[in-house]
Amino acid sequence: MKIALVHDFLNKPGGAEKVLLALAKMYPEAPIYTLVYDPAYTSKDFPHRKIIASSLQNYPEFIRKRLKFLLPKMSSAIEEFDFTAYDAVISSSNSFAHGIITTPKTFHLCYCHSPMRYAWDWSNEYLAENNVNYGLIGFVVRSMIAKIRQWDRIVADRVDAYVANSINVAGRIKKYYRLDSTVVYPPVETEQIAPQKKNLGYYMISSRLEPYKKVDLAVKVFNKNGLPLWIVGDGSQLEFLRSVAKDNIKFLGWQKPSSVFGYLSTAKAFVFPGEDDFGIAPVEALAAGLPVIAHNKGGVRETVKEGKTGFFFDEQTVESMSEAVDKLEANYTKIDKNLCRESANQFSTENFEINFKRIFDQKYQEFRRKYDVK
Repeated sequence: MKIALVHDFLNKPGGAEKVLLALAKMYPEAPIYTLVYDPAYTSKDFPHRKIIASSLQNYPEFIRKRLKFLLPKMSSAIEEFDFTAYDAVISSSNSFAHGIITTPKTFHLCYCHSPMRYAWDWSNEYLAENNVNYGLIGFVVRSMIAKIRQWDRIVADRVDAYVANSINVAGRIKKYYRLDSTVVYPPVETEQIAPQKKNLGYYMISSRLEPYKKVDLAVKVFNKNGLPLWIVGDGSQLEFLRSVAKDNIKFLGWQKPSSVFGYLSTAKAFVFPGEDDFGIAPVEALAAGLPVIAHNKGGVRETVKEGKTGFFFDEQTVESMSEAVDKLEANYTKIDKNLCRESANQFSTENFEINFKRIFDQKYQEFRRKYDVK
């Protein structure tokens, strides 16, 4: 069987890219199609892999690093690719990759990280974060997002089978696309993460430092309570966060996975202030035996058990998050670290590979029978 992989963008590591890495390992001969890529990144995580980019790759690097300027062109760019030579295509999508066009004889399975959030349930937050008002620029941007939303709904039907990364995302697929999906949780390298070796007393965050991740909220909380907080990650908010953080907050920058796992092994607890579709980082923390403090929305509700492996806060406010930190401080000795690790093991890379392959094979055979593909 000849298979191709499709991914939105290959310019920096993240949760979706960890899924693609697992898929690339499962299907080593499959080339990877993407809208744009950064050779410096792909040479490290996808060495010797054939990467095929859209025409957007021809834009100057300073534009490719500012993807929002290419947003109006992405829907047409993803449709450029020719998949006539393939029996099956697996798209890894949280925005445009699922919009590829395949022939009637080519099976298309989409591993959906989420329907594009800035076009649907996060559209208002996206506009606010980018300071888009109701002036002329606001009219243009809102019109563009409306057109992308229409395109997204239409192309959703091009997919032959959806796999959702969580029950949370399966609900979005049903709401916005009116389509069913099968849940296969993302791969987490639980086997690579050692249990807590020594508690050095610091809370930890591992995240992209972008506005939607709400790391600024955690900085405000720990500025107030004075507890040590170590932050791993890079992004557009790094310098701003550094400028407002007090001395009890330490910024470690981007770290390779093995280093992140090392910091987890000596942390006290993990903080997850944003909302994610699934949230691989909290599961990595659980695998180290750490309790998690998290916002009570999104995929983390499927991975963290209130009062047993962590504590939730309902509102993204200093008061609400502070209450969760206080609960953890008061109940820390009651947390069962073995239960944390056990709860993380169900999301292992091995389980992902087994479950994904089973669903892929099943849906592929159903496709062949339904359309009498020879």
